[in-house]
Amino acid sequence: MTALITRDELAAAIEAGTVTVLDTLGGAYYEQQHLPGALPLVLAEVDTRAPALLPDRDAAIVTYCSNPACPNSGQVADRLTALGWTNVRKYREGIQDWAEAGLPTESA
Repeated sequence: MTALITRDELAAAIEAGTVTVLDTLGGAYYEQQHLPGALPLVLAEVDTRAPALLPDRDAAIVTYCSNPACPNSGQVADRLTALGWTNVRKYREGIQDWAEAGLPTESA
């Protein structure tokens, strides 16, 4: 099971520039709203896009989707781990929690 990260831990890591954040919703959801600096990566594209998108397999990576009911972030995190990434965590509460806390988001 993928380790979790809290909202406060993630906000601090984003501010410090020490994490790569992956939006696992993709498409129109990503374009409408995503966490600051997040990159879109959906499960169907992990095998083909991840090696170029995430060349350092030991770098800190956090996946998220909409809320705890959404399975995407866990699926992408599990796939990355299976492919050899070693420092993958999941922000289980997702962008819904982030936005409700009044934290900044971006749009494409």
